[in-house]
Amino acid sequence: MSLLFKELDYRPTAMGVLSLRRRRELTLDIDVYEIKLDDEYLMSSLFTDAEIALADLGLAELSGDNLDVVVGGLGLGYTAKAALDNPAVGKLAVIDTLAEVIEWHQNGLLPLGPQLSGDPRCSLVHGDFFAASLAQTLGMDPARPDTRHDAILLDIDHSPANVLHPDHARLYTEDGLKQLASHLTPGGIFALWSTELPDPAFEAKLATAFATYRSDVITFKHPVLDREDINTVYVARKAA
Repeated sequence: MSLLFKELDYRPTAMGVLSLRRRRELTLDIDVYEIKLDDEYLMSSLFTDAEIALADLGLAELSGDNLDVVVGGLGLGYTAKAALDNPAVGKLAVIDTLAEVIEWHQNGLLPLGPQLSGDPRCSLVHGDFFAASLAQTLGMDPARPDTRHDAILLDIDHSPANVLHPDHARLYTEDGLKQLASHLTPGGIFALWSTELPDPAFEAKLATAFATYRSDVITFKHPVLDREDINTVYVARKAA
């Protein structure tokens, strides 16, 4: 039995105070890991269905092997782990602006850390995903700026209309999405997680930047409150 609550790390950052906590959920007899920024919860291991679905739904749209994938946002690592579980993925770059989160994985403070850090296909990149998505280079991985990607999977903001930082908002404009699409190979996939229901205004912007798109509503059961919760995964394809 672990301690009922433990703060594993606490760091001041440019975005606010970042903390990693582990608590015991007695009703389920499990340890729950949570990342907070100031008083806002960024991620909890209690809810991972949509994060996993982001990778599963996005990559299911692609054929072939040795896929080159970028994940925006490391968090607790569930989207990255789901991508690596796909045998067609040959290269994965996970970009996160918080070096502290990368350190937590590399130092084994998080359950998925050893699997991500130990997979030779995976690189954990300290960088600004939003700056990279709007850059003029072909690729988003700073180690391979001349390489476009088969898929870009994004799980950082709560939704296109509810961002963690004002600088992020530019990506969710028509011009921002078109620039992000330029980092994809022909027929490549952009997939985005949102905590809200499909947003018609954002769907209209996707339609200007991509050949096709769809909005998949993900339903999952709240394991403690015994209720159904809803997230959205947008999946957009670049013209071939």
